[in-house]
Amino acid sequence: MDWKDMLGELRDSGMLPEGSDPAPAQERSAEKRPADRLHIVVERKGRKGKTATIIEGFTCSDDKLESIAADLKKRLGTGGSARGGEILIQGDYRQRIADILTDLGYRMKS
Repeated sequence: MDWKDMLGELRDSGMLPEGSDPAPAQERSAEKRPADRLHIVVERKGRKGKTATIIEGFTCSDDKLESIAADLKKRLGTGGSARGGEILIQGDYRQRIADILTDLGYRMKS
């Protein structure tokens, strides 16, 4: 949990004095939508001929990346992993992944 989350909890619980707003309105609105521009690549190298879809370009925390990966894996019914700003999904799911991530508010590079 980072300091913004802690301050948000304090604000929501009413523990902060009135008139104290820890985050400016502009910063809060930017947090609502992801600003990442993602790139989807399909690779077969180093995987014994098996296809993998890799989504690159995430700048969020590792916890958020893991939750996005878990959501994608559950929706697609396949395996995968997340690390280092990338999500790897087993199989070729370019279009379905692009549709899901667009619904979540992410933008794709063309």
